[in-house]
Formats: sequence, C-alpha cells, structure tokens
Amino acid sequence: MLGWTFGIGTLGLLAVMGGLWWTHGRKGNAGIVDVAWTLGVGALALMYCLVPSDGDGWRRAVLAVIVSAWSIRLALHIWHRVRVMPEDGRYLAMKEYWGEKAPAKMLGFFFFQAIAAALFSLPMFLAAGNATPFGAFDIAAIVIALIAIGGESIADRQLQSFREVPTNRGRTCRVGLWRYSRHPNYFFEWLHWFAYVGLAITAPYGWLTLLAPFAMLYFILYVTGIPPTERQALKSRGEDYRNYQRETSAFFPWPPRPPWPRAPSPSRRRQTVRGRQRWSRASSC
Repeated sequence: MLGWTFGIGTLGLLAVMGGLWWTHGRKGNAGIVDVAWTLGVGALALMYCLVPSDGDGWRRAVLAVIVSAWSIRLALHIWHRVRVMPEDGRYLAMKEYWGEKAPAKMLGFFFFQAIAAALFSLPMFLAAGNATPFGAFDIAAIVIALIAIGGESIADRQLQSFREVPTNRGRTCRVGLWRYSRHPNYFFEWLHWFAYVGLAITAPYGWLTLLAPFAMLYFILYVTGIPPTERQALKSRGEDYRNYQRETSAFFPWPPRPPWPRAPSPSRRRQTVRGRQRWSRASSC
C-alpha cells in the first residue's frame, strides 16, 4: 500500500508542478517552486503516515508532527519572501543564461523539483513503515528535530529582523547565529534531515536514509545553496560581504576569525613613508 502511495503522490506532484509552471509564466516569480517543493515533501510524508501499514503507531505520529512542523513553517517563510521580495537572484540568473529557451527549460526544472521532492520523501517512507518498537533512536530523532527546526526558525527570524531596518540596506547580517555561520539556516535545514534517519535506521534498509542528508549537503555546498547565494551577495554587498567571508565559517557554526586587516589608504601610506624618512635622517645625525 505504501508503494502505491509513493507512485500516486509522485504523479500528483508532477501535475502540481506543471500547473505552477504555467502560473509562474504569467506572474514571473519562480520562487513558488521552493514553496511547492517543501509542501510536496510534507504532503507525501503525511500520506505515508495515514495509509495503513505495519509501521509503529507512535513512530508514525511523531513523523507526522515533525514533518508537518518543518514543512508548514518553511513553506510559510518562503511564501512570505516570494510575495514581498524581488525574484530570487538564482532564478533570474538561470533565465538570463537560458535566454529564449527559458520557458521550456523552466518547465523541465519544475518537473525535476517534483522528482526531487519524491526522492527526498523516501526517508519518511521508510520511517512510516518501520515496524520495530519505538526506542532510543526515535527519541534522538525528536531531539534533533527540535534543535534543527528551532534553530532554522531563529536564523530566519534574525535575518528578517535585520532586513527590516532601513539603515541595514546593503550591509551584511552578523546578528545572532549569523555571527557564527554565513548560512545558519542552511545548516539547520541540513541537520533536520537526520531526524528521519533516527526514525528509520532500525528498519530494513534503514541505513539508506543516510543518503538524504549527504545529498542535501552536496546540493547546499555545491549546487543550489551556497554558491548562487554568495554570488548574489557579492554583487549586492561587495567588500562588506568579502570581509564577512574571510571572518565567518561558510556552513558549520564556529567562532568568527579576527577582523581582516584593512589595506592602508594611499594618503596613509605616504604619511608612513615620510615618517620613516624623517626617522632615518634623525638616526644618521
């Protein structure tokens, strides 16, 4: 029964993404795909929890709560950003690169996101069908989920509050968690995927769920996460963001390095040279 649920859910996601691509073509903001991806993963996971199976009841209930909290919170956050902010620079760059082929390419991108959402729901699929008794790994999963979802919420709120101050326009957020990581929201998003590992690890083939956080880490570090985000940040904030890169860990939270020494201005260098010349003449007398 769970297998049928996965197949039907994937077809439903493809249909939804096709409709959203058409809507995006009229309104122009591709950020809606991120909202749909998050809700799509959450919807599939809830289907796995509700369809009758041999999975432990307590575990399925915990899975439903965790995935609902993660999916709804993140989708609302992204939706607010889509409504009030310009289109994400990543998608603008993609459309510019594709040129006249952008509409067809974006359709393929939307369908790819549907497939990706289905694949990333597989850890929830295994967790929902895990029939072993509720135990220590499940408790660890709850702790990880609380830390990860709470941490991501705090990071998103800190950044939003920073952006709401007009005098911060063009400056880099170094408040709270952003002092220790350039992307604390990405870090906690990645951490949250280990919660599903804890819920599924005792099931047959449960170790395969480890592929999800490793795949997410790869996408964050090398594909759709940090690289395009930092390219856009360097365009908009320039030297201020370069200093931030030198001082602050890219991903894993870590104490910041000392501020990068600034190069002296030309006038300051001339004053230093003249001072050294006077000192040299005085020493020779």
